[in-house]
Amino acid sequence: MDFLHAQLATVQKQLAFVSTDPVDWKTYVQAFSWTVCLFESYLLLRQYPLYSKTAPPPVLAEHFTGDVFHKSQTYGRDKAKFALFSGLFKQTVDSLLLHFGFYAWAWAVAGDAIGKFGYGEEYEITQSIAFIVILVVVSTIPSLPLSVYQTFVLEERHGFNKTTPGLFVADLLKGWAVGFVIGAPFLSAFLYVFKWAGDRFVPWLMAFLLTFQIIMVIIYPTVIQPLFNKLSPLKDGELRTRIESLASKLKFPLTHLYEIDGSKRSSHSNAYFFGLPWSKHIVIFDTLIKESKPDEVEAVLAHELGHWYYMHPTKLLLASQLHIFTILALFPAFIHAPPFLRAFDFPKHVAAQPPTIIAFLLFQMILMPLEAVVGIAMNAISRHFEYQADNFACILQNKLKADEMADMSDRLGRALVQLHVKNLSTVWVDWLYSAYHHSHPTLTERLKALEGYKSAAKKSQ
Repeated sequence: MDFLHAQLATVQKQLAFVSTDPVDWKTYVQAFSWTVCLFESYLLLRQYPLYSKTAPPPVLAEHFTGDVFHKSQTYGRDKAKFALFSGLFKQTVDSLLLHFGFYAWAWAVAGDAIGKFGYGEEYEITQSIAFIVILVVVSTIPSLPLSVYQTFVLEERHGFNKTTPGLFVADLLKGWAVGFVIGAPFLSAFLYVFKWAGDRFVPWLMAFLLTFQIIMVIIYPTVIQPLFNKLSPLKDGELRTRIESLASKLKFPLTHLYEIDGSKRSSHSNAYFFGLPWSKHIVIFDTLIKESKPDEVEAVLAHELGHWYYMHPTKLLLASQLHIFTILALFPAFIHAPPFLRAFDFPKHVAAQPPTIIAFLLFQMILMPLEAVVGIAMNAISRHFEYQADNFACILQNKLKADEMADMSDRLGRALVQLHVKNLSTVWVDWLYSAYHHSHPTLTERLKALEGYKSAAKKSQ
């Protein structure tokens, strides 16, 4: 532990200027946030001309009728227009809030609010919770019309929306309630670790965040998700038999097999698994069950079990822990830096003893360019994992000595095409746009890879 703290102290020496030198951090944040926003807009403008193509890629020509492809292109074009406008709009709002000292104002309002209940500045954690509540409420106001438009105009126009106005409002209120019930204790504990551990908070905070992630894995399916969707045991039949048989052969620790009423809000389809290492749950959208054959759904689940087999969730968790450690290792230089807060319009008496939540929030803004790069790297890792999971489905015949799985690659290919057709997913994708935004390979890339995996599997027999 002493070695770790010695290395962290070395990092802080390199960043000592943060607490002494007057740096125009606000201009830095404005410049880089607009740079990221404009780069994302540029990527959309690169992608947009592809929505004018009149035919799908040759490999998909037999799967897309002219009418379906036209709908897919129109849907993609409408989403791109919305993404371009909403991205610039949100950036403009964020930029104005930053320019006019909104965060300093919100901290002062939070202090006044708790003061009415007899709490003073010494109750930093209580004021921090009030501060975050103000941020959430204020940030929701400008983004709410965009959410309404996306749900009731964009998705409705293309036949995907199943959400009623009442359900939309209920989801919003439930989201706020769940966020407060979980977020307030989390934030309190998060800030308490800083106060308790002092400048040696890094390993303790890492342990706390990892514990919180594990707790969320446990309570999400049993407490949170039922507030928004109904999870029902998958009915007996061919599909359940296929999935339980596959899980048994792979020794996948399947505890529950659920069907979720995804059609309650949207006609998009999906399937996934979650849980602890010794107890896993599989969830299949009712839309996927309705639109695909049992053997195709089995192929989709074979892909998902590939993620489990190769320990992809664990590897992503480790990558996220490394990312969190990097952030926390850099943060101590900013937590005791009055000039840092002064650059964002905080008064001298607040900046003299920087509130932890304020310093951390502003520090996250400083890291925006780094976060964009990390996002690209994580997408690259995720796409690699997707290829591995596809390959896993293709080699099941040899791995399990099961001849009935000889056509798994064909079934998975059909299921992927079906998902893209029903979801009107974009099939023409700019490579740079995909690298920045997509955690999955494109459909054409996956189908091409599946053909290669299929040929390799036959040669290995």
